[in-house]
Amino acid sequence: MPDSGVSRAQQERHEEHTVHVPPPTLPGAATVTAAARRAGLLVTLVLGGLTALPPLSMDMYLPALPAVTDSLHAPASTVQLTLTACLTGMALGQLVVGPMSDRWGRRKPLLLGMIVYVIATAICAFAPSAELLIGFRLLQGLAGAAGIVISRAVVRDLYDGDEMARFFSTLMLISGVAPVIAPVIGGQVLRFTDWRGIFAVLTVVGVLLTLVVWKWLHETLPESQRHTGGVGDALRTMRGLLADRVFTGYMVAGSLAFAALFAYVAASPFVVQEIYGASPQTFSLLFGINSIGLIAVGQINGKILVGRVSLDKALGFGLAVISLAAIALLLMTSGVFGDVGLLPVAAGLFVLMSAMGLAMPNTNTQALMRTRHAAGSASALLGTSSFLIGAIASPLVGIAGERTAVPMAVAQVVCALSAMACFLVLCRPWRNRPGLRDQPTRG
Repeated sequence: MPDSGVSRAQQERHEEHTVHVPPPTLPGAATVTAAARRAGLLVTLVLGGLTALPPLSMDMYLPALPAVTDSLHAPASTVQLTLTACLTGMALGQLVVGPMSDRWGRRKPLLLGMIVYVIATAICAFAPSAELLIGFRLLQGLAGAAGIVISRAVVRDLYDGDEMARFFSTLMLISGVAPVIAPVIGGQVLRFTDWRGIFAVLTVVGVLLTLVVWKWLHETLPESQRHTGGVGDALRTMRGLLADRVFTGYMVAGSLAFAALFAYVAASPFVVQEIYGASPQTFSLLFGINSIGLIAVGQINGKILVGRVSLDKALGFGLAVISLAAIALLLMTSGVFGDVGLLPVAAGLFVLMSAMGLAMPNTNTQALMRTRHAAGSASALLGTSSFLIGAIASPLVGIAGERTAVPMAVAQVVCALSAMACFLVLCRPWRNRPGLRDQPTRG
């Protein structure tokens, strides 16, 4: 966004209403404004769909994990590697797609990634063994990374400051519908077919989203703002970003919080269904309730807290709640309170998931506010860090087998406390002044 004498808020409002609107040929200003609002809503929905695709790909598959272990005659720890492979692919793919989008724009790399995602997802439906399914899920993750990294970069192209935080919270509302309905859809699909049918549904979703992106998502990075360097320039840019202590602090804190969430994602099918004996439909219901909590808190963050409470205060409170919930889960699952049953454990997971609505949008916003010059590369680092740490946490939750939830709780406690430590030590929120915090860093 160009610098001028107008205020940031005026500049953001102007760009929000004009960036996607073609040269005005309409008869009146009111019609132009209406068209701008429709365009802004459409872009919001498209970006919401892109950010919803990863949780959709993960969560529709979750109720089928026990069935996959039986179908492919593989242990639970091996089947959980299908989640790890997909996360690893999404992490590594972002490192490639992010710098590509800074050089060639957002639209072309996104369309290419979506096409490959559709092909890889269709192949997953025919995997004859756990090993091949792991490989195909890796390819699915590599291609699906385009939607993750570019959607964040597009938000950075269009917004700044509190407006960016509000938009991330809005995206959380839209993308949050995916984890609410995905396990429900997955559980219902399993009533009529096997786990392969879930990948068939995901293939159809990928095709539809690719068509929507091709038709309605316009380019948001002007040619004048694109990087012209090659691989060396991209590496130097990322090195400069990582040298920024505060950016790195927000990145690592957000990644560790995400890892605590993904420890729940990877372990919950076995914890809820195998340990506590719940059905796939009950698991889907509980997962959906937790996702509603995340959405609700995300909307409180975007609609109420942003502009009234500093982003750092909201983030710190969220990390503190996540840490307390993880400690409570560890005490319950380790038998300190005796046999507590499913309900208290589900309540602890609900609190932990809900607090992510404060941690996730605010870490992304605070980090990206420092990186106006390289939003694609910064988004790639944020996503790669989150998915790599999440991929490490995934197999650890099943290290003691399918009959205990203690490894899940231990992983969550370690990740949550480490996230809080990174936030306090590296970001030093008590020293942040608005005039300095928002300045971008240079590679």
